Amino acid sequence: MGMHDDVIGDLRSRIGKTLDDLRSALAKVRTGRANPQLLDSVRVEYYGTPTPLNQVANVTVADPRLIVIKPWEKSMIQPIEKAINAAGLGVNALPDAEVVRVPIPALTEERRKEFVKIVKTKGEEHKIAIRNERRDAKELLEQAIKEGEVAEDAGKKALEKVQAEVDAGIKKVDEIIANKEKDLMQV
Repeated sequence: MGMHDDVIGDLRSRIGKTLDDLRSALAKVRTGRANPQLLDSVRVEYYGTPTPLNQVANVTVADPRLIVIKPWEKSMIQPIEKAINAAGLGVNALPDAEVVRVPIPALTEERRKEFVKIVKTKGEEHKIAIRNERRDAKELLEQAIKEGEVAEDAGKKALEKVQAEVDAGIKKVDEIIANKEKDLMQV
């Protein structure tokens, strides 16, 4: 295991983190179908502490257009409703005695296209992040080659591996974006 393996391992893990970040950013982009991840960013006041929704209630998908939230304590129905309506997710929480229902409105063609633009922008931002990670890895390797810590031919092979990792990362971004677009355009 040489220094170049460390650089490639680090690059691989940074690309992995970038892809995870992209997935979580896209989970917040609403499709026309119910998805409990839509509510991941919602924080509910629980004994004075902003707490993730899934830590105070059971979040389930009742049907393709309805998310049902069943709080573990009935006193939480009001705060959950408030938190969801204040989160700016384009949904409206409807409380009753036992649960909070969140109907997911169908998306208009215009809204779908807006969301596709947002998704493409997010994809582009994450591709730039991956390219920046490539630049950092390349600089580390070139520095190591210059200082004689890595042999020239091993350095060249490592640079090729860096490019292969980056290509794979960017291809993965494209796949994630294409899948999200498909989800958005399905009626």
